[in-house]
Amino acid sequence: MAQHAHDHGHHTDHHHDGDGHDHGHDHGVLPGWPRISAALVMALLAEVSHWFTPQYPALEYAGMALAVIAIGLAGLGVYKAGVKNLLQLKLGIHALMAVAVTGAFLIGQWPEAAMVMALYAAAERIEDQAMNRARLAIRNLLSLAPDTAQVLQSDGSSLSMPTAEVPTGAIVRVAPGARIPLDGAITAGHSSVNQAPITGESVPVDKAPGDTVWAGSINQQAELQVQVSAATTDSMLARIVKAVEQAQASKAPTQRFVDRFAAIYTPIVMVLAIALAVFAPLVLGWTWMHALYQALALLVIACPCALVLSTPVTVVSALTAAARHGVLLKGGSALEAARKLRTLALDKTGTLTTGKPALVDWSMLNAATAPHLAAQWAWHIASRSDHPVSLAIAQGLQSQSVASANNNVQDLQALPGRGVQAQINGQTYYLVNLRWAQENQLDTPELKATVGAHSSQGRSVSVLATQQQVLAVFAVADKLRLEATFAVQQLQDMGITAVMLSGDNPDAVRAMAAQVGIAQAEGGLLPEDKLQRLRQLQAEGAVGMVGDGINDAPALAQADMGFAMGGTHSTGMAMETADVVLMQDDLRRIPYTVALSQHAHTVLWQNIALALGIKAAFFALAVSGQASMWLAVLADMGVSLLVVANGLRLRSFKSNK
Repeated sequence: MAQHAHDHGHHTDHHHDGDGHDHGHDHGVLPGWPRISAALVMALLAEVSHWFTPQYPALEYAGMALAVIAIGLAGLGVYKAGVKNLLQLKLGIHALMAVAVTGAFLIGQWPEAAMVMALYAAAERIEDQAMNRARLAIRNLLSLAPDTAQVLQSDGSSLSMPTAEVPTGAIVRVAPGARIPLDGAITAGHSSVNQAPITGESVPVDKAPGDTVWAGSINQQAELQVQVSAATTDSMLARIVKAVEQAQASKAPTQRFVDRFAAIYTPIVMVLAIALAVFAPLVLGWTWMHALYQALALLVIACPCALVLSTPVTVVSALTAAARHGVLLKGGSALEAARKLRTLALDKTGTLTTGKPALVDWSMLNAATAPHLAAQWAWHIASRSDHPVSLAIAQGLQSQSVASANNNVQDLQALPGRGVQAQINGQTYYLVNLRWAQENQLDTPELKATVGAHSSQGRSVSVLATQQQVLAVFAVADKLRLEATFAVQQLQDMGITAVMLSGDNPDAVRAMAAQVGIAQAEGGLLPEDKLQRLRQLQAEGAVGMVGDGINDAPALAQADMGFAMGGTHSTGMAMETADVVLMQDDLRRIPYTVALSQHAHTVLWQNIALALGIKAAFFALAVSGQASMWLAVLADMGVSLLVVANGLRLRSFKSNK
């Protein structure tokens, strides 16, 4: 994060503060880290010299100079903003800081003024940085689609052109293993295409001429020729980026707690101090000087040092605890949002499931063949194919120890869009999809029933067959994460409703939802559909979204709180757009985050009550004319230390759930 300190030190855009701050800060309110660090050192030296002033009076001027430098380094922007706010009668935290600093200076408590300013600047900087990263990252998304495309020429050769210049209607060549450069329809070639980044489908999709493909998806096996149907700026990928940017911009900035609090607290303190300075000599017969001293003491006591400190310390401690549990929270606003969640929308592929196709079931259809033989033949053929479904079958059968050293497999051939065939011991076997079985009139009622049962659960079915009959049926699907059911149950116990929104086929989505215990589930959704559904859910309360792909990014940005799976399959886009990244892909971390957020909120309130309680006691002293500056400063430092200690307890937070 630190590398961004310099770039953003001098401009914080007030309007699109996705971080949820609304400080109304002008350009340049916050300095960068080098200045803040120097200011903290200067403020500390000012405190030390102040301490020794009674023995060495000459130190007073040195201390004052150090304090002025510290405020100049860290707090000049805040001070100016505070004075400006005062003149406009906007009494937020900046205004209170400006008054307290001026008051402290007037009565000789300059080290206090310097320390408060330096700490405030550091706290603000930490929050701002977390937010700037998310904004920068969005621009990197479009790099998913290649920069150049191989455009087919009339003589059959191909010419490399920048994708932005390829006209619609042109034919582009896509090599096996390459990303598809532009949206379009296939004109020649059969291959399987991994569309997970764009649509979220768990199993790569077999594509043939006439089928649509999206920019950014990956061609897996054979060369394809694609007729371009949309320019780069109108591709599905570009629309997703636009949706993310709009969703982030439209998030209303929630004012942070300390700002909201200061808006009420500051005017009360100011009125009390002015009343004391004006009425104490008239009513209580104090001298004007004594009344002014007590009024300024009141302002120093009221200085929100402990309050300003309590938020960042509590937040940083909570963020540290979360990070230790594999949860990366981006800033305090994300922490505050978690406790308000009412609904959590989950993606299916890669979120509730592992995102890798696996063999989930296989059965014999022909009793005459020994099952172990059928399994061996299937393994021999599947293990030599590079199709993702074949690989899943091979891995699944290997774990059932059917792999044998039979080297009689010959003449392996791919059947484009159908599967593979091979000769084993002189007999031809086919490991193919249902389409092949139907074309060869092998789909018996028994096969239809078996396949129907698998399809209703959203599984991808392959069959092992000879030219005469189907021998065995293999079902491949995305496997449910082990902890998914437990995590959903925990969320529901916390009063958070789980819903499922997925781009995968609706049957698969419903089957998976039933397995996990989610009542409301929808499949077949494109990124813009997810975004739409999320907005509808937001009408009923705060909504969280959990996803792992680019197709989830617009919804992650729109949600009140986005959680990205940060493990092996997640895309950088999802991780950058989300407010929270789950580093180990463990869904149980979501209820943990909500519990942590609730606990942090409690600690914040404890700190505020503590700070205000002690300040109230000193108010009473000031009003009765008994407050001394030293007592005021000691009380303030004491409260600050207590508040820090209380906030630090959060670092060891473990959810008891």
